[in-house]
Amino acid sequence: MTETRFLARRRGLLLALTAAATLPLHAFAQAPAYPTKPVRIVVGYSAGGAVDIVARTVGQSLAASMGQPFVVENKPGAGTNIAVKSVIDAPADGYTLLLAANALAANMALYQPAPFDAEKDLVPVALVGRVPVVIAANPSVPYSTVAQLIAAAKAKPGSISFASPGNGSTPHMAGELFARAAGISLMHVPYRGGAQAVTDVIGGQVPLLAMNALEVKPHVASGKLKVLAVLSPQRSPIFPDVPTIAQSGYPGFEASVWYALVAPAATPRPIIDKLHAEVQKALQTAEVRDRMSAVGGEVIPGTQAMLSSLLRSERARYANLVREAKIQPD
Repeated sequence: MTETRFLARRRGLLLALTAAATLPLHAFAQAPAYPTKPVRIVVGYSAGGAVDIVARTVGQSLAASMGQPFVVENKPGAGTNIAVKSVIDAPADGYTLLLAANALAANMALYQPAPFDAEKDLVPVALVGRVPVVIAANPSVPYSTVAQLIAAAKAKPGSISFASPGNGSTPHMAGELFARAAGISLMHVPYRGGAQAVTDVIGGQVPLLAMNALEVKPHVASGKLKVLAVLSPQRSPIFPDVPTIAQSGYPGFEASVWYALVAPAATPRPIIDKLHAEVQKALQTAEVRDRMSAVGGEVIPGTQAMLSSLLRSERARYANLVREAKIQPD
């Protein structure tokens, strides 16, 4: 090869390498800002419930700060699996998100074969908040504290039942975890939704109820239910006089309904980071904090790693519970 041809080839190679090196920077500089159109927040529950309220609260704050509508889309069914799968299958472009709760971790053990793998199919955006599950009772029952309930349950094993919104629901899981922590046996009575469960406990058909704080609040205020304990680390702002399960003699025990924002796994990291930062800002506002308090909960600012760790630990905890208690979905 002549020196002239060699130099020409080397010059061509250098030009090609230079063009390749500058292309990503140029493409990034020309990339449109996010978001440029409405963003969907999918919720696996009906409108009006706690998860829906939290999603709309966060969505309104993100819309105000990011300049585009964040529209809540309710997709109930199959224990939230329909909603989760729709988000997993959606384009990973930041325009479809999921406001998830405990079922995201529990359903991987509850349904077989597992309908999805949340740790592989989704990427954490941010923890949002939590609402405690409470153990409530008909006012006529002869126990008003956790200690009295446990004594009654141990005196007649299997004689006390508790209602929940359904097999495999977060309150059902919480009730089972509580019974195991306390060393007692409670009979589970599943309902298809919280409203009928509450109605039957108020009517005296079932003595106990495991439910999120939001759904029992109005009935406690009217005197139709009484709360024995909140299953959270701190006392609930809407039941400040009710002791936590830890204060009732079981430190370290917790069973809260948590809320988190996640996205399809391949969503670009810059979009995830931007959403995370905006959620953190939202959680610091008085409006979001007050709205969470109104549903009996609290905000949980934190890192994406915190959410990843929560999903792993909750997945393991629910898998153990489902196996030991032989829980089946409705």
